[in-house]
Amino acid sequence: MSTFAQHRPLQLPALAGWLVLTFAFAAVGAYASAQAADFYLQLDRPGWAPPAWLFGPAWSALYLLMAIAAWRVQRASAPGGARPEFTLYMVQLAANALWTWLFFAWHKGAWAFVEILLLWVLIAATIVAFGRRDRWAGLLLIPYIAWVSFATCLCYSIWQRNLVVL
Repeated sequence: MSTFAQHRPLQLPALAGWLVLTFAFAAVGAYASAQAADFYLQLDRPGWAPPAWLFGPAWSALYLLMAIAAWRVQRASAPGGARPEFTLYMVQLAANALWTWLFFAWHKGAWAFVEILLLWVLIAATIVAFGRRDRWAGLLLIPYIAWVSFATCLCYSIWQRNLVVL
């Protein structure tokens, strides 16, 4: 941790701001997936696909970790000093929300697969960028990239099994 962050207060209002911002992007994705459970159940899924009910709790935990990571980067940086990191963070949040629209709302399996590959790269870049500012911030994003790695395999498998629908 940088010396700068060691002398900073907790900044709980900043944490609240990151939570609101991060979950606002989550809400954009959630809106697109309002009927996702029904659609997901109609798809031909591999035997290793998780049940539909697992996605909400998993993503809620991941979004919480993302917000905490962003807050830690803010605390570890001089005011305005982490703009590139936060720009990258916002782009990956937007890409995350876009995937839900591509797959669940618009039923574009090929585009969803290409987009999730881009999302994976953006998450990896965010982990590196955040980790340079605050080691724990980077580590907090490891479950996120692990889940998206799994989701990438799942997206590909479901897309290939449902070419007529997706």
